[in-house]
Amino acid sequence: MCRRQPRKRTTLILPVHDRLRAHVARLLATLYSLDDSSAPAIVLDYPPNRELGDLGTPVAFELARRLRKAPRAIAQDIAGAFGSLDGIRQVAAAPNGYLNFFLERREFLLARLSPGAAASVKPPAGKAIVEHTAINPNKAAHIGHLRNSALGDTLVRVLRFRGITVEVQNYIDDTGVQVADVVVGFRVLEGKTLDQIREIAETTRFDYYCWDLYARVTESYEQDKALLAARAETLHDIEHGDNENAAIAAFIADRIVHCHLETMARMNVDYDLLTWEGDILRLKFWAQAFEVLKAKGAVYLQKEGRLAGCWVMPIQDDVEANPKAQIPNPKSKEPPESRIPNPESRDDEEEEREKVIVRSNGVVTYVGKDIAYQFWKLGLLGKDFHYRVFTARPSTSLGPGPHGPLWATCTTGGESDHPMFGGAAYVYNVIDVRQSYLQKLLKQALIAVGHPEGAERSHHFSYEMVALSHATARELGYAPPPDSEDAKRPFVEVSGRKGLGVKADDLLDTLIRSAGAEVGKRNPELSDEESRRIARMIAIAAVRSFMIKFSRGKVIAFDLEEAHSFEGESGPYIQYAVVRANNIFQKLQQRDGLNENVLLNALKDVPAGELDGANGSHELWSLVLDASRLDEIVEQVIRSLEFSVLAKYAFALAQSFNAFYHRAPILNEERDDVKRWRAAAVIYLRNQLTRALDLMGVDVPPRM
Repeated sequence: MCRRQPRKRTTLILPVHDRLRAHVARLLATLYSLDDSSAPAIVLDYPPNRELGDLGTPVAFELARRLRKAPRAIAQDIAGAFGSLDGIRQVAAAPNGYLNFFLERREFLLARLSPGAAASVKPPAGKAIVEHTAINPNKAAHIGHLRNSALGDTLVRVLRFRGITVEVQNYIDDTGVQVADVVVGFRVLEGKTLDQIREIAETTRFDYYCWDLYARVTESYEQDKALLAARAETLHDIEHGDNENAAIAAFIADRIVHCHLETMARMNVDYDLLTWEGDILRLKFWAQAFEVLKAKGAVYLQKEGRLAGCWVMPIQDDVEANPKAQIPNPKSKEPPESRIPNPESRDDEEEEREKVIVRSNGVVTYVGKDIAYQFWKLGLLGKDFHYRVFTARPSTSLGPGPHGPLWATCTTGGESDHPMFGGAAYVYNVIDVRQSYLQKLLKQALIAVGHPEGAERSHHFSYEMVALSHATARELGYAPPPDSEDAKRPFVEVSGRKGLGVKADDLLDTLIRSAGAEVGKRNPELSDEESRRIARMIAIAAVRSFMIKFSRGKVIAFDLEEAHSFEGESGPYIQYAVVRANNIFQKLQQRDGLNENVLLNALKDVPAGELDGANGSHELWSLVLDASRLDEIVEQVIRSLEFSVLAKYAFALAQSFNAFYHRAPILNEERDDVKRWRAAAVIYLRNQLTRALDLMGVDVPPRM
């Protein structure tokens, strides 16, 4: 047995790992005269069952060849010299050479249930910027945007859980071709003035109206190529400003952004700053970045061929693999890269080996704007925006308490008393996989101007598209004709450009109606208002969990039934486990007068046989240990940027609780000590599941 020492209280497991590694490292240095350069990495894992131990390390195998000694003998040496360490009750050398550790179970759980317990992992220095959503402000948000925002917002939440300061940005492409297309639709197809467009915005669902108009414009271009001249003229007007087309574009973008914010607030998604592309142009961010890129030879003027007169940047294939690699000679002739159409990109250009940064007419492409924006994010531009208050932040996405406003960039004026934006230590750009080429160029530009560390600190958080299952497509009215090629595919693709797609709000409304019907059936005594409130929580859980539970490199086919199932691998299933745990404690208090505070305060004097496995089962303790691993899961998520790990962890924990609940009842348990420890373990598991759901952007309803 090890003597207990004073310690910091923690809710999670990684501080235990850190203390244990440090203790073993000191021990190895003493036993085998190892310095830092020769010390092995001390990997900790979990034995396959709790009878073998709670944590284990194969460090003896790492030392065996160097020491010319059997792993089992080394493990026995370490176990014999281990001494005492706070929280460790036993150390054992396994016959196979593993070194296993057993935790002080009672103290472990009580420390994590005590008021004021908190994770004690030191966060890294510096601020992170996460840019996500970035919907073109020309029409309603669609289902694909929900995957972007769910991934981006979950990234924000896990970084903040880790203690990292995060600034959340949403890029608004108010000068792009998509906005120009809607202006063409209003001005050319419908002959509307700005005042008439304002009236439409006041009397219709404006983002839906523009959705249909955008599809009509796209179809009209195919039928009448002359309309493309109107698009080019409109784009020119928008970029230069002070004209009717620019005023209409500004109104459309502003009104659509407000619509998008309302949609995302329903998803519990929030931002700190809206960065408007027009401000990047008007403040000449690109001009400054352009001069630096020219001086460093990162871009060059093409003098011949179809790109004559354009400033171009060659793409370097291995930028992602080696951000410190040298930029190739821009005058070398490279074979053209396969062109990949990118219909949802910030421009209509196609990818090519020599990427156009500035067109021959002097117009900067979206690549150039994004390079300048990335320089600013990292604090490398030497210029800044002005800032204005855009709107109040919606309470639905923030929870209770006072909150500051949502800020937006502006060109002149603005507020003097604003937060400090930009200048991040790390940048995460949440953009779909089709933008991988652009993200490589951003890194290449940073390397070219002498900031390879900026390239290393720039992360492209990519993800694949969202389609529909055939069943969902039929339910939502998007099923392809049964004899078509699309009907033979495993999923139904959608296209906002063609007006064929599921609007985000329509999807949420459908899920809320479905959840509301189930809630009403199970809880007929609830008011309509309360039933709708609960239904909304369940619907958001359904969407957000579905969007992150698959690998982000996988095309997902959204399925309504699978998403809001109360039984399968879904957000509502995890919610239901927490609601069930809450119901246990409500009944304990009503029946036995045993509230949580009374229960926890008395545990120090209650025999812990149930927790220690005196009944021959370690299932209760396994629940506690698994629940404590939330911070370890978060670390995996941040390292891999793979949120399916978090979703699967939460689902497995909920499954374990439900299985335990059926095998080991609490309310009907007659042994008082057993009842109390089971209840305590369930409190901790419930708390950890609630935290996991919060990381996923999901609230816990009072009933289901």
